Amino acid sequence: MSDIHIRIEGRAGRITLTREKALNALTYDMCLAIDAALKDWADDDRVALILLDAAGDKAFCAGGDIAALYQSGRQGNLAYGRKFWRDEYRMNARIFEYPKPVVSFLQGFTMGGGVGIGCHGTHRIVGDSARIALPECGIGLVPDVGGSLILALAPGRIGEYLGTTGYRMTAADALFAGFADHYIPEDQWPELIATLERSGEITALEAAARPAPTDSPLAAMQADIDACFAGETASDILTVLKGREDAFATDSLKSLSRGAPLSVAATVEMVHRLRSQTTTMRSALDLEYRFTYRAMDRGDLLEGVRALIIDKDKSPKWQYADGTVPAVAVSQMLMPLGPDALTFEEE
Repeated sequence: MSDIHIRIEGRAGRITLTREKALNALTYDMCLAIDAALKDWADDDRVALILLDAAGDKAFCAGGDIAALYQSGRQGNLAYGRKFWRDEYRMNARIFEYPKPVVSFLQGFTMGGGVGIGCHGTHRIVGDSARIALPECGIGLVPDVGGSLILALAPGRIGEYLGTTGYRMTAADALFAGFADHYIPEDQWPELIATLERSGEITALEAAARPAPTDSPLAAMQADIDACFAGETASDILTVLKGREDAFATDSLKSLSRGAPLSVAATVEMVHRLRSQTTTMRSALDLEYRFTYRAMDRGDLLEGVRALIIDKDKSPKWQYADGTVPAVAVSQMLMPLGPDALTFEEE
């Protein structure tokens, strides 16, 4: 497949995204190929660890192939999107639960679907170019691909902030928020990958890691974030921000205004539900799927993609445009799906 290069090199199972001109955005076929490789290698004694990387210096993976989802949805075909998400989420769970080390090298943009393949492994590597984000509210979705679990586990109210504003994290931010594990300068990555291929020993990576950068803008904002994003609902958060007259509040309100109000409200509710000692990756994916399953016919996904990606007028006509989202609307998007619920068994 020209969009992805899957092979065994030495002791490593190698998965390289090669859709460079599209910022390595994930197609449905790429998701299936990744999942198939992981299944094959789980019991293959030749493979000691998995290495995930991508071509080019602009992006590890800037998200999913939203245009294809939009076209199918516009034609009334809701089944394609639901199948895409279902199989993608199963692959995300497989990475999280994998029995061997999974090492990802996250250069440039890692967004949306890229978080799903790059931020659930055991060793997540960032360098100076890293920009990691969950901007799904801006197209009428919610942070998904297991991203909601990382948000729920982030310090303080960082999860609510990242999930609703789409803030782009630096390497230092990603390490602080729990989206990455190690900082290694990117010019050292090729030699490190070669060493991991040759040895199959994860200790080579840990020896290469450098002290984490301490210049995290996100960490510097935590006091403000915790003060403003602690509300029970998105409306509570907006009320607090509107009552402050400072740069943080102004910037946050501007970022929040770009998202679909229903998505923002549902994101806050999801993070709250998942902030529990009993939360698992599968429970997070199940909750996400309840929203994405309904996103085209009951949510704002088609309008968000139209405005930002297709027509590019950046003037989406959201539901609840005044920002007041009834609690029942959020509940309806996150209700259990019954027989349509996400399952993880092989079909």
